[in-house]
Amino acid sequence: MEKVGGKSGGPRVWRSRRRGARDPVRHRARLVVAGALLALVCAALLVPQALASLDTGGAAATGTEAGRAVERAERLGVAAPDLVLVVTGREPPAVAAGSRAVAGALAGDPAVRRAWTAGDSPADPARSPDGTLQLVPVRLAGDAADRKEAAPGVLDAARAAAPEGVRVEASGPVWAGRELALASAAGLARAELIAAPAVFAVLVFAYGSVVSALLPVGVAVLTVVCSIPVIGLLARFFEVSSFAVNAAAAVGFGLAVDYTLFLLARVKEHTGRGEDLESALAAARRSSGRSIVFSAAAVACCMACALVVPVPLLRALALAGATATVLAAVVALTVLPSCLRLLGDRVDRLDPLGRWRRARTGDDSRFWRRSSLAVTARPWLAGSLATLVLVVLAAPVVGARFGLSDERALPASAQAARTQARVDAELAVPPERMLTVVLTGVDRPGAMGPYLDRLRGVDDVLWVRPATTGRGERAGGVVLAAALDAAPDSDRAREALDAVRAVPAPGEVAVGGRAAEIADTNAAVREALPRCLLLLAAALMLLLGYFTRSWVAPLKALAVAVLSLGASIGAVVWMFQEGRMRWLVGGFTVTGTLDASLLLFTLFVALALSVDYEVFLLGRIREEFDRCGDNRRSIVDGIARTARLLTSAAAAVAISTAAMASAQVTTLKLIGVGIALAAVVDAVLVRGVLVPAVMTVLGPANWWRPGRSPRPGAPAAPPEREPVAPAQAASR
Repeated sequence: MEKVGGKSGGPRVWRSRRRGARDPVRHRARLVVAGALLALVCAALLVPQALASLDTGGAAATGTEAGRAVERAERLGVAAPDLVLVVTGREPPAVAAGSRAVAGALAGDPAVRRAWTAGDSPADPARSPDGTLQLVPVRLAGDAADRKEAAPGVLDAARAAAPEGVRVEASGPVWAGRELALASAAGLARAELIAAPAVFAVLVFAYGSVVSALLPVGVAVLTVVCSIPVIGLLARFFEVSSFAVNAAAAVGFGLAVDYTLFLLARVKEHTGRGEDLESALAAARRSSGRSIVFSAAAVACCMACALVVPVPLLRALALAGATATVLAAVVALTVLPSCLRLLGDRVDRLDPLGRWRRARTGDDSRFWRRSSLAVTARPWLAGSLATLVLVVLAAPVVGARFGLSDERALPASAQAARTQARVDAELAVPPERMLTVVLTGVDRPGAMGPYLDRLRGVDDVLWVRPATTGRGERAGGVVLAAALDAAPDSDRAREALDAVRAVPAPGEVAVGGRAAEIADTNAAVREALPRCLLLLAAALMLLLGYFTRSWVAPLKALAVAVLSLGASIGAVVWMFQEGRMRWLVGGFTVTGTLDASLLLFTLFVALALSVDYEVFLLGRIREEFDRCGDNRRSIVDGIARTARLLTSAAAAVAISTAAMASAQVTTLKLIGVGIALAAVVDAVLVRGVLVPAVMTVLGPANWWRPGRSPRPGAPAAPPEREPVAPAQAASR
């Protein structure tokens, strides 16, 4: 054997003198790396097509009464607009003429299914009282992707048809979704530029060299880029939002850093003992490789359980997260070992911190050893203090209120936000305050009068009248418009909606509108959440139970995860719902509500990171317990050898996601800050204090399972070890 390495005390890689014996392995490694590069190029070529197939909405739940109302109203000739053109000017006659000209020009556009104007009455809800603003609602043709692509051309055609002195701007769900997607892409690009130097510095510190720090970057790029075409393929069968790409980037980067860090650390740990590279890779696959497989399975289960919630946006984010998780594990377990075989000892080159580095990656951390010794010496005190801090941070969750994302997630200067703000200010009843009441199967025409009277008597209902549309089709039912005197995401609007739905009707009734979408989505989430959490707990119990060969450790992991996630979500509620410390994240519009889908996705990503860290920590502590049989010693040794890696990985994730706060989109700020807080709280407070305290209190019961009762201080059967070659034994 020939020792190849750097300075004394530095990481060493062992290789064979016989190059011929190494060639087949290196040849296979070259094929794997070449295949990965080819996959990267092909995926990059497919990215534009995949992005074009993504949707801009999906925040509302499916299968609700609000959705049925929209479908029935459209069958009756009253279409819900995708795009709302806002026509403004100084002279009311010019505005009215401009609105008619715009609607007439769009009537022959193949991208437009229907366009209509407000009536001539000053009381028409689609025009301002002074006549200087008028709406032209437009129903676009095609699917979601077609409508997203057609919207700019429709706006250009409308502006070309408008007379001089009349201005046309766009609002509505399609336009707001399009601007949100564009602003999100720009915000992510800016966040990456801001975070890249700091993240790379953390990776250099954690991995021990510039070359090693480039490996997780390569794994992350390959994971995220290859995820996008898969997401585009899923969009052919499901409603997939453009935010799914953001989800894949967040999950893919975080797990790529974790998986690469822990696998590479194990390889360096074994080569530092004098083992050759192939032996080190084999040992790393048995330990960290097993942890990666279980971590990926657990994280994918976390994401898959979100599919129970009938919200297309959340399902799309979950599918993207699960896709990125599986790809991150596959790339880390296949491409990374091949890169290490090709790099050899060059993986440790270019360490700018080598002169000041006290310990190599994978060795004990003095700080975390002393910290874990202090915690395990007084576990009740340390655990109680950590729990108290987490409970205080989680307290704001009790006051969480949920709504749906809209144009207010954009900066106030964005066109969609600016136009909608003017509409809200100048119209007596903005469109989002309208309820659509669809009545079908009316067997007593004379009963409509009393029904209308009862609707008008509901609190916070300003008026009820037949809905206006460009076509007068009413065969088979009646469509009514009810104006609310309350914001659609307020408690008053929800109470008014419940009262309208409770009014006895002479036929079958379905009530839609923005307030109905919000209420029905929240109800659907609340109904599905218990099933989702039950499936999640069962899946994690089975996976962690098999991984740790215990039933107590998984229960402890779930209990600790609840506290950790509660603290992270509580901080998000305090900052974004209540508008505290807006200056810290660049400012945003406070709506008093949070999007339930985005908050749940943030929770699932935080849970995924928590499970990821738990798997690697428990795996190392279990190894130490099997080796020595002493509970406290195994906890201290396990934390001392993994906590620095955990905190480095958490720091990289926190920096990259916290940089999303620089984006101009509130949803990105919420996701980024939420994941960053979860990563830091979980890696430092939970894994560094709460977990060792709880495991010390439980003692050997940590590893209890039916039919097996480990005795304190009695080591379990030693794990199987690979045979040591004679030359290697002699070198030791």
